[in-house]
Amino acid sequence: MQKSLVNRLLWLVLLWGGSVLALALVGGVFRLLMTAAGFKS
Repeated sequence: MQKSLVNRLLWLVLLWGGSVLALALVGGVFRLLMTAAGFKS
């Protein structure tokens, strides 16, 4: 039972971390495209 809980928690952290990284990547690409188009923040 304890191992199952740890396993679920690990998957939760892994999915959360992956989504955060994916969001950062998309944001970086979008920022690059905006810079290439001539927009400045």
